[in-house]
Amino acid sequence: MGQKTPLYGLHVAAGAKIIDFGGWELPLHYGSQIEEHHAVRGGAGMFDVSHMGVIDLRGSGVREFLRLLLANDVRKLVRPGKALYSCMLRDDGGVLDDLIVYYLTDSWYRLVVNAATRSKDLLWIRSVAGTFDVLVTERADLSMIAVQGPQARDLTASALAPHRDALLGLERFAVTAFDGWCAARTGYTGEDGFELTMPAADAPRVWEALRAQGIAPAGLGARDTLRLEAGLALYGNDLDEAHHPLESGVAWTVAFDPPDRDFIGRPALEAARRGAGCVLVGLLLEERGVLRAHQPVLAANGAGVVTSGTFAPTLGSSIALARVPAQPGERVQVDVRGRLLAARVVRPPFVRHGKATFIADAAETP
Repeated sequence: MGQKTPLYGLHVAAGAKIIDFGGWELPLHYGSQIEEHHAVRGGAGMFDVSHMGVIDLRGSGVREFLRLLLANDVRKLVRPGKALYSCMLRDDGGVLDDLIVYYLTDSWYRLVVNAATRSKDLLWIRSVAGTFDVLVTERADLSMIAVQGPQARDLTASALAPHRDALLGLERFAVTAFDGWCAARTGYTGEDGFELTMPAADAPRVWEALRAQGIAPAGLGARDTLRLEAGLALYGNDLDEAHHPLESGVAWTVAFDPPDRDFIGRPALEAARRGAGCVLVGLLLEERGVLRAHQPVLAANGAGVVTSGTFAPTLGSSIALARVPAQPGERVQVDVRGRLLAARVVRPPFVRHGKATFIADAAETP
């Protein structure tokens, strides 16, 4: 039996289809993955993300430690209450994980890492932290609920009325802490909303309060189609230890300035900048079929592979992220079960604010 979140009983009672996800028993959907997807795009949906890893870093050396540990630079966070997306790299530039770091006080930062990599991440973080004044603590006592969609902020504020002003006052990619909670205006769907971290004992009550506001429970299936429409990378598919950020669609998360900052993986990335290499692009299938991970991609200048693919409910067509040689041209072919199907190269995201983005950007080859 896999691990269960504090909300497991509520998922079962709601008729969720439960699957194993990295050793956790989590809801795939509650009846209709597509309806859950549209609920988030059109209103608000909520996800149990309590399987994610929460790691607190405290101490006088935490800021300089993170400047070494992460490819992005926490000095960009000029005041407490801000958040930053980054990759954590190996010495050879391979991506150990992608994560969000929250700046809570000068001596307290919080990392939210992927569930499948949390044990590996902890070992790595502790090994690097050895020479710094930093205490590394896994917060297994906490739960997380993500509320996403154009109505997510207002409905969440109504459900958590005592904290309404704090929630509605949050800027994008900002975080506030209260009563043992953290509320961050972040997410993984391309929509606005919050990721709420709270003591595990509070989670069932909060889930029911959010549901009473009309926020639809949503499972892993909708979370995946939403994140792919938004062009967001999935660790283990689009990001992994075998590839560096510059060939994984997240080059923008690498802070090469200032040039004297010595972060792990920097020499390897400096060398990679001088080569043509590969890039991660978006694909829009122009024929009937569904794009899936691991399908071969044939471009004019070489071969690549689909890293993530799905049917996009918002668009009514199949989309993918694919790693291909740089400058692949405007169109490629994808081998879908032995058939070579035409796909257009587009610039992610595929959907922004509930509408397709690729029409205007289609001629701009990444």
